[in-house]
This record gives sequence, C-alpha cells and structure tokens, in this order.
Amino acid sequence: MGRKKIQIQRITDERNRQVTFTKRKFGLMKKAYELSVLCDCEIALIIFNHSNKLFQYASTDMDKVLLKYTEYNEPHEKSLKSIQTVSVTEVFPIYFPSFFLLSLFVRQ
Repeated sequence: MGRKKIQIQRITDERNRQVTFTKRKFGLMKKAYELSVLCDCEIALIIFNHSNKLFQYASTDMDKVLLKYTEYNEPHEKSLKSIQTVSVTEVFPIYFPSFFLLSLFVRQ
C-alpha cells in the first residue's frame, strides 16, 4: 500500500508541525550521513527551527567545512528551492522560519 501524497504547505496545528519538524529533521540528518558515507563527501547541515534553535550535522569538523565553503571561489550551483536558483547574498539577509543550508564538498 502506497503513502498518500501531501501538499507542501505550512502545517497550521502547532503540535503536528513540531512532530513533523522533528521527524523530518532526523530524516534529513540521516540522509546527509548516508550521502557522506556513500559518496565520500563532506557535508555540513545547519537547521534553525521556528524559534531560532540551532541543529547541526557535519560529516567532519563543521568549522572546517564552513571555512572551506566561505573560501570557495569557483562557480557553483546554489539553490533555495528545487525550481529557483539564487546567490548566497540573496539568501542570508532574508529570515526563514525553518531554514536549511546544505553544503557539500567532494573530497579530492
């Protein structure tokens, strides 16, 4: 039996929203871990919830990955949503209730 497709929109019930956030946060961190192991890449995942509480995952040292990210000068893809490409300077000044930033760097 398949799962019912859900509409991607804000969950109005606060308790359901918190439960969904917790489950999906765990799933996202698990996927980040799996990707780092399977593809031998460095991953930094930063999540801020609606009350600005920080959650993070890094496959190696978070500071090293973020430093590598800030010093990276080559052209690269940046996206906020699957259909919209934006630059980092457009993203950071804007406040997002649940903002996910995923940085991937393939080891050389």
